[in-house]
Amino acid sequence: MHWTTVVKRREVIKRIANAASAQGVSWRLVRQGANHEVWVLGGVTIPIARHREFGNRTAEMIWKECEARLGKDWWR
Repeated sequence: MHWTTVVKRREVIKRIANAASAQGVSWRLVRQGANHEVWVLGGVTIPIARHREFGNRTAEMIWKECEARLGKDWWR
């Protein structure tokens, strides 16, 4: 069995918000649904599941969606 690291949802959102602010890119919540929230990062739509915690892979997938606006490997 492979154990993954757990990342809190609010930490994923906060990390994107901090990077967006530092680069002058807008980051805003557009819509809340039962299963996902839809955020927009400088024109790129990013859905984020409404789970309290994500596995490390899921968090990286969300961060990779932000690369178009924040640059390659911005989260590392």
